[in-house]
Amino acid sequence: MDHEPSSAQTSTSEQAADSGPGTPADRPGRIVLAATPIGNVGDASARLIELLGSADIVAAEDTRRLHRLVQSLEVTVAGRIISYHEHNEATKTAELLDQVRSGKTIVMVTDAGMPAVSDPGFRLVEGAVAAGLTVTAVPGPSAVLTALALSGLPTDRFCFEGFLPRKAGERASRLADLDAERRTMVFFEAPHRLEPMLRALHEQFGPERKVAVCRELTKTYEEVIRGTLRELLQWAETSEVRGEIAVVVGGAPEREPGTPEDNVAAVNELVSQGLRLKDAVAAVAEEARISKRELYAAVLAAR
Repeated sequence: MDHEPSSAQTSTSEQAADSGPGTPADRPGRIVLAATPIGNVGDASARLIELLGSADIVAAEDTRRLHRLVQSLEVTVAGRIISYHEHNEATKTAELLDQVRSGKTIVMVTDAGMPAVSDPGFRLVEGAVAAGLTVTAVPGPSAVLTALALSGLPTDRFCFEGFLPRKAGERASRLADLDAERRTMVFFEAPHRLEPMLRALHEQFGPERKVAVCRELTKTYEEVIRGTLRELLQWAETSEVRGEIAVVVGGAPEREPGTPEDNVAAVNELVSQGLRLKDAVAAVAEEARISKRELYAAVLAAR
């Protein structure tokens, strides 16, 4: 005969369920990447606030900024606060992973936005994945997505390129690699380097490429300037630009395929470099999106 559990048994079961995981030693640890506001503190999520108050460890890119944030949110951090940034990632990562193994919850926060995206955090995630430890995220504000959404440029396909190299030669080389990129591109840039960056974009992509400069996103003086590279370079040359900046650049326009005759010289150039005629024709035809047979015939006709 089946029996209903006694009130004492029910009470014991409920207490066990309410007690949650066991001791810290057998409680599963985890790393939580937590997005912080990029400007407006009101964008902090309820989950971020809860975790800052309950996590065993808060790993912060800048502990001073963290203290300002929790003061604004009126949160008391109960756990230990440690500094975790690009200059100590290599030495601190192993220590943090050991804490996760022991059952600790570690919340990783950076100065603004999502950790590991152009910010510290990648090493920690990489190490946790390799060690089979749990990593999750509290999503939230993103300068990349906010700038993309406000740019007025296509959002269906995009790529994030972070900061361009500071040295002119390295910057030009990177932009040359992106010359044929069809997706909308999002960059970060410092205000004092914005003008040379726009000049480099102008030189590589041409004056008519569409661009948007987004600064101080979600802050009091948020501003989005849209136009061509020619127009925005002129604006940067005559303006005192301040604040956090994201630059969104339209992708390369689709090139009209040329005629086979237009591509004969390109084939001959590859042949002069030692490539077989058949392989040179195949390479050029694929790049130019034209018929290999027609290009081969054009090359022979030109000889």
